[in-house]
Amino acid sequence: MHRSLETHMRDGVIACALVFVAVQILMAVDPAVMESTKAGEDMAPSTDPTISFWREAHPVYADKAPYGQNQPRYRTEVRSRWTERNLYFLFICPYEALNLKPSPSSSTETFQLWDWDVAEVFIGSDFQDIRRYKEFEISPQGEWVDLDIDLSKPHHEDGWTWNSGFTVAARIDPVAKIWYGAMRIPFSALQSHAAAVGDRFRINLFRSQGPPPNRIEVVWQPTMSHTFHTPERFGMLRLVAEEPNWSLGRRPGLTPADAPFPLAPQFAVPRFFHFLSKSFIVWTKDNKTI
Repeated sequence: MHRSLETHMRDGVIACALVFVAVQILMAVDPAVMESTKAGEDMAPSTDPTISFWREAHPVYADKAPYGQNQPRYRTEVRSRWTERNLYFLFICPYEALNLKPSPSSSTETFQLWDWDVAEVFIGSDFQDIRRYKEFEISPQGEWVDLDIDLSKPHHEDGWTWNSGFTVAARIDPVAKIWYGAMRIPFSALQSHAAAVGDRFRINLFRSQGPPPNRIEVVWQPTMSHTFHTPERFGMLRLVAEEPNWSLGRRPGLTPADAPFPLAPQFAVPRFFHFLSKSFIVWTKDNKTI
């Protein structure tokens, strides 16, 4: 029996709607965007990636050299959370040999910490003057330095005398050859208004690893420059809402293959289309929406 014109039209509308949703998902998976997921409460910086605070974060990976070459041996996972008061980062840093500063101090700021092994966050809230931003560094030994960067000045490193009030924690796992660094940055050091869902920051993430002359530089967004201080190459950090347990990718009864888009963005598109195709088959079979 021929299908009615009404049925064909209804199928066409559903197909168009599904394509529209698919395009939105594709647009959302942007390799230059990092999401920071809201946390229920503040906590001291923790270097344990297995706690729920960090498990609920959306990771990104710094695995490029400054000019874009792959650095798979030093693929660094970075996670972020936020509360109304603070912004958190966790770096998970595989290494081969560490380049550590002798006589480290974790109680006072360490000038020129960037000459040693560090993980770094460059972040700015000024979208008009992108040459103004903040720099935060942590070493495997728990040393730290924060800088108020103004690239219009001839010696922007003078910004190290600024004090953000951020706190850090670090530890080295010599067996696994991974070091962990966690930061807690007060939003008051980044912007003048209270943090809220949808707030955006310009950001890039870096690591300096190993002793010279074989020092390795690892970046999230390639700077295409000999310096990390290339703000026009920064990516974006977006504050997003806390995810309830029933959110997409976590709802009871869905298998991992059926989840529309799980936490890791690199799996979002293929699994979404798997879910989409199954949904459309069910609809056409039963002649009803799911």
